[in-house]
Amino acid sequence: MLGVAALLGVPVSAAAFGFLALVHALQDQVFTGLPRALGLHGTPDWWPVPVLAVAGLLVAPVIRHLPGTAGHEPSAGMSASGFPAPAELPGVLLAALASLALGVVLGPEAPLIALGGGLALAVVRAAGRHRELPARAGEVVASAGAFAAVATLLGSPLTGAFLLMEASGLGGALLGAVLVPGLLAAGTGALIFTGLGSWTGLGTYSLTLHHVPATRAPDAAQFGWALVVGLAAALAGTAVKRLARWLLPRIAGRRLPLTVAAGLVVGATAALYGTVTGHSLSDVLYSGQNALDPLLAAPGAYSVGALLLLMVCKAFAYGVSLSAFRGGPIFPSMFIGAVGGVALSRAGGLPLAAGFAMGIGAMCVAMLDLPMTSVLLATLLLGRPGLTVLPLVIVAVVVSYVASARLAPPPRRVERGG
Repeated sequence: MLGVAALLGVPVSAAAFGFLALVHALQDQVFTGLPRALGLHGTPDWWPVPVLAVAGLLVAPVIRHLPGTAGHEPSAGMSASGFPAPAELPGVLLAALASLALGVVLGPEAPLIALGGGLALAVVRAAGRHRELPARAGEVVASAGAFAAVATLLGSPLTGAFLLMEASGLGGALLGAVLVPGLLAAGTGALIFTGLGSWTGLGTYSLTLHHVPATRAPDAAQFGWALVVGLAAALAGTAVKRLARWLLPRIAGRRLPLTVAAGLVVGATAALYGTVTGHSLSDVLYSGQNALDPLLAAPGAYSVGALLLLMVCKAFAYGVSLSAFRGGPIFPSMFIGAVGGVALSRAGGLPLAAGFAMGIGAMCVAMLDLPMTSVLLATLLLGRPGLTVLPLVIVAVVVSYVASARLAPPPRRVERGG
């Protein structure tokens, strides 16, 4: 099984790299190349409105008519339980490409997990011809493919491994069976990502920060800020989730027209932000992965009002995207939390790196319900300063996790007949 996992890491990670490169190239062509080809000066603020409508027009038929449901339902949070059958892989790929390439506010991690696990199963089943693959072996193979697909996407194979283990609820003997092959596939995948990034000159598409400021040791005031950040993130995350889950059944009932309408709303939200602030439309569009480092490098480029409007517009567009399109929920929640942390750092007494990290961790756990992964995402990303602010991040994450659980609607009671 270890040999199979190591071998699977090569084609799966290469396919994941190709998917990310294609998404990046399409985004550049749609939002930069096409306006230039049409003779427009730059990308006008209204440009996302028709583009996101086209995204809805493309995604809706895929969800409705192709086998499966075009992948994981993002409004349900992060889940790695179950992988698509080979017949469902085209739907996952097409819906994710149409959503991500055209600016929907979702990330690539959930489609990559689904595609990596499904592709690994398909390869092993094809190699075994007509031999039946045991259920336990199938789970190990699919998990190894998922590990390889997100090997470096979150900045480190370790973070991706914790994400998959926590999201799938692995434990006991199954965790022991999956962990070592999965880590080996992730290590192989990280090598392939690095090699392809160097060979093509495209980079590794890994989440990295290059402008992390130094920070001081936590004090009592910063722990007070951790409580504030945790509560604020719980409120924001609950609002986003309730919006998405309120819209979901309504859009599902009239998939095509309301998915197009959802795209129009997301595009109009980005246009509003760009018109009011003069900042880039990309702040609201996309997953936010590539906007984290520029935000940390030049936080002074944004006024407090611009940061607050960005947080509101991104959260609203995120909630609408969760209800109608296909993609992952991690990166937008990280960006929203980071923007909130940067805004709070302007009040004084809260270092920029601490606010940035606490915002990421608290918002991630509010949206994902994965406390360990949220702590790792917020601290490993910052390098040495992340270790300094680790106690603050833990407090913010725990407060947000508990508050989110309290704010969640109670389970619906089922009336029993007499």
